[in-house]
Amino acid sequence: MKRPSIDQRRVRRHFSGHAEEYERYAQVQKRVVAGLLERLVCLGPFSGPILEVGAGTGALARRIAEGYPHLPLVVTDLAHGMTCQAAAQLPGASALDADAACLPFVDRSFGLMLSASMYQWIVDLPAAFAESARVLKPDGHFVFALFGARTLCELRSSHRRAQAEIDGGRPSHTQEFPSREEVAEALRLAGFVGISVESVDEREHHPDVPDLLRALKKIGAQNASRSGPAGLASRRVMERMMELYRREHGREGMIPATYEVIYGMARRP
Repeated sequence: MKRPSIDQRRVRRHFSGHAEEYERYAQVQKRVVAGLLERLVCLGPFSGPILEVGAGTGALARRIAEGYPHLPLVVTDLAHGMTCQAAAQLPGASALDADAACLPFVDRSFGLMLSASMYQWIVDLPAAFAESARVLKPDGHFVFALFGARTLCELRSSHRRAQAEIDGGRPSHTQEFPSREEVAEALRLAGFVGISVESVDEREHHPDVPDLLRALKKIGAQNASRSGPAGLASRRVMERMMELYRREHGREGMIPATYEVIYGMARRP
């Protein structure tokens, strides 16, 4: 159940380089934080300490610190620039750089583990989720959101068609995202119980494709696949992709961008 290979150094560089402007452009990610908080309230009582992985600039962690000030909070991110931004916003929390696939904590350290909009960058979800289970206490809860298979479906389908037309011998190298079924299976393989997985579509609208691509770049969410060159493709493929996107999906001078948000909740037995 490994995803197509992702260059983690590229992921780290992209997000770290855009840490200062992330919150200005990360509109869907803010809705994801709100969705996670709604689900967390329904979880009921839980113990600490609390760990957030892929904390970004600390948007979720700030809300957690406000709502649960009595519980110790640790925030981590792969990108050093993001960790620094989160640390500046959370003077009462511990902040450090860490890879969610190899967490620097001893077994059974946390009562609750959170993550928002990060696990789609992980190649091997079962292994990463097993690492999450390892650092949770018995009966500890894992609550997260990631972007699923329908994410940026308009962009990816337009690119695949343009690539096939212009250079039929080369497959599209746009990033793939996990399905809801894959996420549920990864949790099961990691040993979690009480698994609940649901998906919700969120949409943004942009005046054109270049505006969408600029917005993605501003938050560091650029293609990190190892299967192709940086950027989407050649000039001809790009032009054809934008034409197809406008024709197939554009309405009233705007284009949509769909994000499938997969919310997961599970418990370590």
